[in-house]
This record gives sequence, structure tokens and C-alpha cells, in this order.
Amino acid sequence: MAWKTLDDMDLDGKVVLTRVDINVPFEAGHVTDATRIERIKPTIDDILAKGGKPVLMAHFGRPKGQVVPEMSLGLITDAVAKVLGVTVKFASDCIGAPAKTAVADLGAGEVLLLENTRFHEGETTNDPKFAASLAALGDVYVNDAFSAAHRAHASTEGLAKLLPCCAGRLMQAELSALEAALATPERPVEAVVGGAKVSTKLDLLGNLVRKVDYLIIGGGMANTFLAAEGVDVGKSLCEHDLAETALEIVKKADEAGCEIVLPIDVVVAREFKANAANDVVPVTECPSDAMIFDAGPASVKRIIEIIDGAKTLIMNGPLGVFELTPFHTGTFAMLAEIEAQTKAGKLISVAGGGDTVSAINMAGSADGFTYISTAGGAFLEWMEGKALPGVVALG
Repeated sequence: MAWKTLDDMDLDGKVVLTRVDINVPFEAGHVTDATRIERIKPTIDDILAKGGKPVLMAHFGRPKGQVVPEMSLGLITDAVAKVLGVTVKFASDCIGAPAKTAVADLGAGEVLLLENTRFHEGETTNDPKFAASLAALGDVYVNDAFSAAHRAHASTEGLAKLLPCCAGRLMQAELSALEAALATPERPVEAVVGGAKVSTKLDLLGNLVRKVDYLIIGGGMANTFLAAEGVDVGKSLCEHDLAETALEIVKKADEAGCEIVLPIDVVVAREFKANAANDVVPVTECPSDAMIFDAGPASVKRIIEIIDGAKTLIMNGPLGVFELTPFHTGTFAMLAEIEAQTKAGKLISVAGGGDTVSAINMAGSADGFTYISTAGGAFLEWMEGKALPGVVALG
């Protein structure tokens, strides 16, 4: 899909309405993780360099169309200014007189942050009148919030129909990485999908078996597939009622020429706690009173062999209960190999999803991926093959 970028736009002297995602964690009066703010800096820097006046639109929490003081973006204005390194002014509303006055007073080299768009019900209902009120503030629309692109909201989809528009640098990077991973990938392509439940990723699995050469399934999801094939998984997390669905996915994979890779040995324990007594057993010999917490060494060796032969890898989920020692071992060994192959220039690797990013950070492998997406639902829906309203609107 073709979309314009900041390189295609004349921004000199223009007010640039820029949708960003700065929905950062905020506790005791402080932003506890500024990653999302840091990620928008390249876009803001480029807008300023091109002579534009950035006016930031964003949501903060879920106020559901009501003014909730604890969800005011005014609370994080100083944190945004600190990261961007420029003067950031704040408007007490995102439309109407407060917004218009603040835009008119915006000087060269300054940034304006508008109040939480979700204080207005028209944001989430994509009300045309609300979108028009936003559009009246600026000359150009830039969407740099891929993580909100799966929502057809006024500030993510409606505005793109009313003003000249393009993707910001973060949006551009996300789309380029995902297109390289799924739309036009170098083969062989491998996907690693983990997590607790198959039921949350049915669409994802159904799409991936038609797109990738190897589908490695880990975590509790693997237990459901193993049980469907008649393997006793003991007391492990497992959706036994989805056995038929799992077998249908296996059939689709066979028809598409995709190899599904499940554990051949596992690490089992009888207590859900760190450093619980554990054993490595063949996958067919899980004790009836035990739980599977990680892929075993033989399984990890097989996964590493596949990684070594792959050209493209997509990761959404760990292999086991990586939060608890020593059940992080399989996931961390896999991440180390992904990092090594990526840094050697042999692998294009893209990862996303909350647990995935947490595992990568715990393993110290954040620099070992071609791209790590900060998006949650949008990343998942893209992998599921769904059209994202905020992306489609830019085309």
C-alpha cells in the first residue's frame, strides 16, 4: 500500500496537526516510562526542521467522552517538553476557542499539545462535526500513532479525509517493517507465536499459516495443540474445548505448505513459582500432576535451527513462563539466536506485543531486532491480515 511521508509534504509556515500516542504510564505525578514520547521525537524534529508548527493530538486513558482531570494531558506536558527539548504549550481543549487561541499564539520552533481528544464523545464515534472542528485548527494532518491505527476515530481516520495527510516517522517505520515481514518478505519466513490462549489469537494463526513457512507455537497455546493431538499435558494451562479448532489450523497449515513446530520436550514443574523443582521430559511424558512451563532443550535446538535457516522472522509471544526463573531459558535462548542472526545481517526480525517486548527487554535483546513495535492491538490486527482504518485513510 502506498502512503505519503513527511518527505512528500510542504510544511513551511503551516500548522501540522499530528496524531501521536503518548498514552504513557503515570504514577505519583510522574511519567514512569517515556518510551512512547521518545518515539515521536523524530517526527516532531522533522516537522520543525521543515518550518512547520506541530500541534499534537492524543488520548490519555479512557475517559469515555467525559472530562476527567486525572486523564488530562496537561499532567504530562513537562515530560513531553523534556523529551522533545523544545517549548511545549498546552491548550485546555482540543477544539473550540481554547484550541484556536493556542494555535494562533504558537511561535516558530514551539510545539502545542491539545487536551485529551477522548474528553469528547465525538472522538471515538468518529463524528464528522468533531473531525471538522479538529481540521479547522490546521493545514496538514500527520498520523504518527500506528498503535491507535486500528481505531476508526476522528483523530485517526476522520481527519485524514479532510486535510492533506501523510505518515509520521514512527508510522512510516512501523508500516515499512511490517510490510517487509508479511507483505513482501524474504523467504523462508518464520513466525513465533506464544501466549496463554489460542482463543485470543485464532485470526492471527489462521492468517499466518497462509503467509509463513514455519509457525512455531509456544506457551500455553502449544499445550492446546498438543492436547488436540492426544498428548497428555497434565495440569498445564490448556483450552481443551478448542481441540477441533486447533486441528483445523493444522490442516490449513498442511494445505498451505506451512510447518507447525510444537515442543518435542518440555520443562515441567508442580508449583507455579520461581525456582520450583523441575524436570525436562519428552513431550509425551508430562506427569499428570505437573504443568508445562517452558520448551525443553531439544525443542529449543530445533527452533534455533529454523532461525538459522530463515530470512524473515515475526515474533508475537514467548515460549514459556519467562517471568519466572528458570522457565525463561527457552525464550532467552531463542532471543539470543534471533539477535545473533539479525546483527549478522542474515535475518529481518520484527516483534511486537506486550509480553513479547517484556521478554525482549528482560533478555537484554532490544537492540537485536530489526524492528520492535510499540503497538499492541494494531500490531496484532495487522498480523491477522485486517485493514487498519488509520492506515487505509492515508492511502
